[in-house]
Formats: sequence, C-alpha cells, structure tokens
Amino acid sequence: MQISSCNFHFLCQDGIKPMWEDERNKLGGRWLMTLNKQQRHNDLDRYWMETLLCLVGESFDEASEEVCGAVVNVRPKGDKISIWTSNCQNREAIMTIGQLYKERLNLHIKALIGYQSHDDTSSKSGSTTKNMYSV
Repeated sequence: MQISSCNFHFLCQDGIKPMWEDERNKLGGRWLMTLNKQQRHNDLDRYWMETLLCLVGESFDEASEEVCGAVVNVRPKGDKISIWTSNCQNREAIMTIGQLYKERLNLHIKALIGYQSHDDTSSKSGSTTKNMYSV
C-alpha cells in the first residue's frame, strides 16, 4: 500500500493558524518525536491519542498556557508528532512540557525527544534541525 503525505493539526488555542508565520507561533517551537515506518502500525495512533489527551486535559500544569497545538505528519519514510509552543525562550515551561509529555507517552528513559525552535526549523539548510532542548 502506498502512503501519501498528510498532516493533521489540533489547535488548542483559538485563532492560531498551524503555521510558523502565525504571530502566536513565530517565537515558539515544537517538541518533536520521529517514528520509523514500522512504528506506524504499533505506536502512531496510541502516541497521537495520548498527545491529544495531554492537550485537552491541560496535562502540563501552568506550562499548558505555552501550548498552541499539536501536529502529526504522516510520510512514506516515517511519521512525526509534535507539540507546538508559543515561546521557545521560556525554558522552564518548555522543559516541563517535554518531561511530562515523555512520561505520558511512557517512552523508555533512554529514548530522547527534542525541542526545536520554529526559527531554526524554517531556516535550516540540511535535512535536520538542531535540538534546542531534549529530554
């Protein structure tokens, strides 16, 4: 079966467009988890559902105010799930979100998820973006 590319967006703050250029995303970034194509069948739905529950349930305590939404990107080579935030410089809130998110997904302690600023992602020259933070 051929998988084509598609994106699903969940915006938890009213009026935010799912794009880097939106004023409320511009200074932000995203916690990004990359899945290989074998994980699509076992993990993608479970991780996406847990991501949505985190956003709807405001699972990140006071840091939930930083969360703009979430995106899942389905691609032939592998998938990505990300939680978008409004201010990449708010290190305390960003780290709280990342740590609680990793716990909620029940990821192995050695598994790393990275946080990338939208500015770095939009101006990257290669295929990868350097993580600003990781947990």
